[in-house]
Amino acid sequence: MSKWWSKSASDVVKLFTSNISLGLNDADARERLKKYGLNRLNEGRQISALKIFLSQFNDFMMWILAGAGLVSGFLGEWVDAGAIVAIIFLNACLGFIQEYRAEKSLAALKKLSSPNSKVIRDGKRVSIPSEQIVPGDIIEIEIGDNIPADGRVLWLTSNFSVGEASLTGESTPVIKTHQTLNNQDISLADRINMVYMGTHVSSGRAVVIATETGMNTELGKIAGMIQEIGMEDTPLQKRLESFGKFIVLACFIMVGIVFALGIMRGGNIFDVFLTSVSLAVAAIPEGLPAVVTIALALGVQRMVKRHVLIRKLPSVETLGSVTVICSDKTGTLTRNEMTVRKIFAGGKMFDVSGVGYAPSGEFLMDSKSVNTASFPELLKIFEISVLCNSADLNADNGVYKILGDPTEGALLTLAGKAGIIKSDKEKEFKFIDEIPFDSNRKKMTVIREKENVSIAFIKGAPDIILKDCETVYENGVERKITQKDREEINKINTLFGDSAMRVLAVAYKKIEKKPDREQILSVEKSVTFAGLIAMMDPPREEVKLAIKDCESAGIKTVMITGDHKNTAVAIARELGFFKENSIALSGEELDSMDELSFKKNVENISVYARVAPEHKLKIVKAWREKGAVTAMTGDGVNDAPAIKESDIGVAMGITGTDVTKEVSDMVITDDNFASIVSAVEEGRGIYENIKKFIHYLFSCNAGEILVMFIAVFAGFPSPLLPIHILWVNLVTDGLPALALGVDSVTSGIMKQKPRRSNEPIVSKNRAILIIVQGLLIALCSLGAFYFVFFIEDRGLARARTAAFIVLAVSQLFHSFNCRSTSESLFKLGIFTNKKLILAVAGSFILQVAVVQIPFLQRVFKTETLVFFEWVIVVSISLIPFLVMELAKRNTVLRAILSRV
Repeated sequence: MSKWWSKSASDVVKLFTSNISLGLNDADARERLKKYGLNRLNEGRQISALKIFLSQFNDFMMWILAGAGLVSGFLGEWVDAGAIVAIIFLNACLGFIQEYRAEKSLAALKKLSSPNSKVIRDGKRVSIPSEQIVPGDIIEIEIGDNIPADGRVLWLTSNFSVGEASLTGESTPVIKTHQTLNNQDISLADRINMVYMGTHVSSGRAVVIATETGMNTELGKIAGMIQEIGMEDTPLQKRLESFGKFIVLACFIMVGIVFALGIMRGGNIFDVFLTSVSLAVAAIPEGLPAVVTIALALGVQRMVKRHVLIRKLPSVETLGSVTVICSDKTGTLTRNEMTVRKIFAGGKMFDVSGVGYAPSGEFLMDSKSVNTASFPELLKIFEISVLCNSADLNADNGVYKILGDPTEGALLTLAGKAGIIKSDKEKEFKFIDEIPFDSNRKKMTVIREKENVSIAFIKGAPDIILKDCETVYENGVERKITQKDREEINKINTLFGDSAMRVLAVAYKKIEKKPDREQILSVEKSVTFAGLIAMMDPPREEVKLAIKDCESAGIKTVMITGDHKNTAVAIARELGFFKENSIALSGEELDSMDELSFKKNVENISVYARVAPEHKLKIVKAWREKGAVTAMTGDGVNDAPAIKESDIGVAMGITGTDVTKEVSDMVITDDNFASIVSAVEEGRGIYENIKKFIHYLFSCNAGEILVMFIAVFAGFPSPLLPIHILWVNLVTDGLPALALGVDSVTSGIMKQKPRRSNEPIVSKNRAILIIVQGLLIALCSLGAFYFVFFIEDRGLARARTAAFIVLAVSQLFHSFNCRSTSESLFKLGIFTNKKLILAVAGSFILQVAVVQIPFLQRVFKTETLVFFEWVIVVSISLIPFLVMELAKRNTVLRAILSRV
């Protein structure tokens, strides 16, 4: 792309063979439209809804579930088969909805283009659809207009400014110029003679020549970057995929061994086959996807109450494993509302409390509240603030909004805190004339009249204003300004600037006679200095605590902003995440740094300033190459590519653009960074619960497989029938697993360090514990079978009934073990998960029913047990639970279990 900002306006017009007065002719415009195409953004690859839906079945666990469903149908277990089909369909529907919405994300970009634009064609001013604009078109834009294409400024009013926050992250409107910029390698945010598609005019009017259209615009480049970024599985999805493959393989090997040994020992081939297939169905965690989905869905419901809207279910867990949050500054860490923080007037320093545009707060001197009426110099500053001001402060249902420049809005709010209202003052002081702000003078002046006395009210850059001051206003009177005064004012101005505050000087001058138009600028000479006003876009009050919580949770906060480095560093320091060894880089410094040095230092870089969208992508990729799980927050179009690239993209709900929301994984509905911390806590709790029910499911499945495995090796008759295995799998894997999935969040979970991105969902130690607990369940079940069949000699049917009950009931008791690998149930609190108690009670009643009800006895081939026999089998079933409780109370064993 040509560097249009480094060329003069006349040269740019000549290069496009256009004319500032006549514009393009219609024939030329039609030819250019054929050459460059319509001025709109491509939506990227188009995928049919059917193809997206069918792609949801291209998943290993889906194939396994389908196989389990077929086998269940073959065995006549239609309830199991129906449940499995329902699970498959539910997961496919959820995946379809998520992906289909994601594919529509680029369509939101088109909403940023103005539908019609004013251009000069054949010497006439006409309105045409924005998509028909071509390079070389002369476009007229004014306050409120969306800019339809990238363009070079040819002519502008002195107050022409553009809001570029959505594209560059710059928090305040950018004052534009038509002058040539000599530096060819200049960041997007500093190209002050250019305008860009997707931004809007904040004030003034201008004429620009279109230099780039459609996908060649800066907005088009962002759209292209979004298209190039593929959709990746979340860490949870990857772990479940890997773990599922391992478990299925291990289980099939064991089932194969059971089948082979059964045949070798002379078993009936059909009975052995049915038993083996039943074990296979039991071994496959068909309930796992459903429980994960339900646990995540319930987490989503809880998150809504905490101002977080989840667009993709696995994102809840993913945020829980985040190690780095790359956050936009404007509107995310800060309020995106300019606020006056300090005033220097009459040789005194005043602090101003309150944030945002609501006119509530107080004035302090030496940390003590003061009455502004007692300080004439303050009243003078308030007067100038509202009378030299073209913005308006409006209240809508108690919410204050600014119409106009945010800096001027901050001045109106400042005066409002002292009870001084612009409309009231304007009734006192009649408007006479205005000299608008321009980038050469760096000041603005409004002339007003009161009681036949004309006064010029002036605001602008402190160094410029100070040069024109002859007197200073102090204690209600004017006196001659001294060199000492100038030195002190300059010192305070530097102090404010070093604190990354934007500083304005305000002054006034009484005019005996209004000068004619040729001499109008003379009113800005020999003025009276009134004071300095320092303002900034303040950090959100709750963010500092939120970042502290992130730090204790082992999460690094990184600021990525389009603002200046000094401003960004000051905010980062105030929020507490810019430390002694922290590094701040500008976009230019990042470009000049080689890849190796950047990757080496990335962990120490806390602030990136004046960055472009490609820089954000580079940062996110560098962190991910380090093995970090990254979250990217933001609200502007410029954030969208990095949000999509990161492990989890977090968009702001109030200030966020449609594009950002559509490519994100979650939306913070109150634009509050603290809500992200809530999401982190919720995500960690959900992941812990997922591990709990995975532990429970597989320790129970291990128990079922080991019962048959050991029985075959020991030469016992089959202790369980296929229907017993399928029933136990259904009754124990259902409600108790779901109840574990909604267990309360462990206290102190935010004091833990984040999980490693490659950490398996079941660690080696946990796998050993799962097998040990499965073995305990199996031995108890086999013990009951052995006692009834071999010692009491009560027959095979009664022995199988005893084994069947112990296997099921011991698993129900074992669910309480799974609430924590190291903490006793009695320490956690027996009734802290009432859903689990109800689930266990319900499952136990179902188990009693299949043993005691005659009709079900015939289906399940069980025999009635008397009360005393129930006491015996329930007591045996308690053994796995009691063994684990004793282990948790042993100091040495508890220390070992805490590392699981």
